[in-house]
Order: sequence, then structure tokens, then C-alpha cells
Amino acid sequence: MTDSVIDLGELRHGPDLDRVPRPPRGHGRPLRCALVLLLALVTLAAAAAAPPRRTPVTLPAQRGSDVMVDGDLLLVMEPVNTSTRQTRLSAYRLPGGEPVWQAPLSAEARYWGMTPLAGMLLATGYEIGPDGRDTLTVALDRTTGAYRWQQPGTVSKLADGNLLLRSGGETVPSNLRAVDPCCGTVRWQLPPTTAEISIRDTGYGVDRLVLQQENGLVEVRDATTGAALAHADMRPPGGARLGIELIDDLLLAIDRGSGTINAYGLDRLDRRWTRTSGPIEFALNCGPVVCLRTGRNELQALDPATGDVRWRSDRWLWGWPYESRLMANISGFGPMEQYVVIDALTGEQLADLGKWELYQLGVGGRLVGIRRHPDGGVLVGELDIAAGKVRIVDVLPDATGECQALTGYLVCSATAAGSYQLWKLAD
Repeated sequence: MTDSVIDLGELRHGPDLDRVPRPPRGHGRPLRCALVLLLALVTLAAAAAAPPRRTPVTLPAQRGSDVMVDGDLLLVMEPVNTSTRQTRLSAYRLPGGEPVWQAPLSAEARYWGMTPLAGMLLATGYEIGPDGRDTLTVALDRTTGAYRWQQPGTVSKLADGNLLLRSGGETVPSNLRAVDPCCGTVRWQLPPTTAEISIRDTGYGVDRLVLQQENGLVEVRDATTGAALAHADMRPPGGARLGIELIDDLLLAIDRGSGTINAYGLDRLDRRWTRTSGPIEFALNCGPVVCLRTGRNELQALDPATGDVRWRSDRWLWGWPYESRLMANISGFGPMEQYVVIDALTGEQLADLGKWELYQLGVGGRLVGIRRHPDGGVLVGELDIAAGKVRIVDVLPDATGECQALTGYLVCSATAAGSYQLWKLAD
């Protein structure tokens, strides 16, 4: 099924046009018969010209494997020996799924993520050794799977194309350093720190770091150079716990005791506004507004320039920005959640998108959801937030769930035991 649209919500529109007068009964019958015949011919021609269903690629991968599409490569990271925690990374050529290379990853580790960058593939996970457990990143050549380098730490892409590695944390000091993805050469590094670390990721890489010391000192650094930009003492009165949230160019310092929020410009830590909202669970970026989830099970939308409340509601649990609109969820329980479209500035509901297991295909990408089809398989829909509609993309008859959204593809566990299938999403 392609290009069919389900209108699941009501968008504002103008008044209906005046009805066209009905033709006289005697003159209208031949015209209606001709239209029915024409419609039948058009339907038959469209059915004859319908493109064949795309054949999925079957992958002999274990359940729980991590899958990623990078250009013309499909990458599958799967455990090959659960007792020794050995993991294998395999590359297949798209669109046919022909094997390209396989590479073993370090033993005694549990990997959970892959990052493609500058001709490298970076696999990150926990390495378990005689000194305990720590994170580890291994770099492989994208073309051949050859080992390049490995270093301790989890990896994030920096805005300048280098990598940010962070190791330690929790009960031991954290180590922060930037490295060149080609060979792991260190660009800059900071001394070990016990500070809580927050990052600002623009969607195209991390560009700011915030270090929050136990004594209330907050420091902002340029993530591409490691240089300090600003620092300030933000310790709340009475020594209450301080929460830090980074939203666009704002740093929100949240006093967990009183529920007071102080907003600062991120680069200079100049105070912008202050407001008290009571207990706050978290703050998040909602595009033209700042969203707060309060301890009263309420979602509030604040003006980012003044801190004034634009609207509040106990109906929505979370918000995701799409230009001037938000997609919000209602139920919040289990993989199937109900999603609606609301106006970010007023909180007015504009459309109901129905219940979906939701998958995001990257920054600015397609928003895809699935749900079980009553006749078997899964129904695939694309959620259009701007239009407030869901377009049905396909029905995958052999899929059983456990899906992952990839660039232009959807991969799901299949009815055949020990396999996944990769479907090319319709344009």
C-alpha cells in the first residue's frame, strides 16, 4: 500500500463551498453511467500499473542485535558467544544484502551502539576486566572492517567533526578528551573531574560542555577546543540540589528544593529571568517554548525570553517540537502510545494521530510508527506533524515486531526463527 492518507484529526479550514446544483434526473443518468465506466477503466489501469511489492532482505541475525544503515552498507552488531561476551560486527551491501566483511570486537564486553564518522565505524560498550567495568570505544575501517584503534569512554560526535570521549563517572572521576576519528590522536583533554557533565548537542554535533561542581560552581566550555567560556557560583540557598538543563542558548539552573528556575545565557552565564514553579521533574526543548514537567503531573510551556507561562495542561506527558507545533503523548505506558498534535504557543489540540510504536529517523528525517495489523504483520505509518495526518506506507506481512527505524529502511524481527527482515520504505 502506498501513498494512502488517513486524516486522523481535525485542522482548521474555511467554510464549505456552495453545493453544485443537481442536474435534472433524466439528463443526469447517461452522464453518471459514463462516469462510472470511466472510473472503472481508470481503476483497472492503475491496478495494472501498480509497482510490485519490494522484496525484503533477510538477515541471519540474532534477536537483540543492533542494526544501522550507513550509506550503501547495512551494519549488524550481534553477540556470537554469550558466555564470553564476544561480539561480531558484520557489513552487508545494499540493496541486495550481500556480505562485505565481518570483524570480531573485543571479548568480555557488551556493546550497545554504533557511530559512523569520517570513514570509521565506532562501536561502544562496556568492557569487563580484572579492574572492574568501564566503557570502551573501538574504531574499525568502514571499507574493510580492519581494526584502527580503541580507547576507554563513550563517544559523541563534536560539531567540528572530531570525537568527544568520556570515561569514568559515577564512583570515579570523569575524563573528558577530544580525539581525531582517523587515528584516536588526542586534540585536547581536561584533568579528571568529579563534576556532573551536561552537553549541548545541536543535532549535528556537540558544541558546548557544562561542568557542575559539588560546591555549586558551574563552568561552560567550548567542546571543540576545551576552552573555558564562563563560570558562576549557582549554589542554591540552603545547599539544595541543583539541576542543570541546556535548551538552545539557555542554561536553566533548577533549585530542586524550592522549584525556582534561574535562566542564563549559555555562553556568558548572564541571568535572563527567574520564576518559581514548584517541584520540577525535568525541562525540555519544545521549539518556540520551554516545556516543564512539574511534580503536579502538569506540562507547562514557558516563554524562553521572559519565563512567563504560555499555557499549562495535565493532559500531555511529553512534547517534541516540529516548527510551530508539538507532538505530545497521552498514555505514556508501554510501547503503544497515543500521539496528538498541539499548537506550541497556545496548547490547543489540532489533531489526533492515533496509537503507534514510534521511531525517529534522525534530525529532520521521517517520523515512522508501527502497530500490529489484525490480519498479521505490522502496519507502517508516517506521521506528518505539519499536516496533522498519518500516511500509510506499507503492511509488512512477515514482521513480528522488535523493529528499528533506519535511514530509508525499517528492520524488524521476522516469522522465520533467528532472522530479521529489512524493508525499503516507500518514498
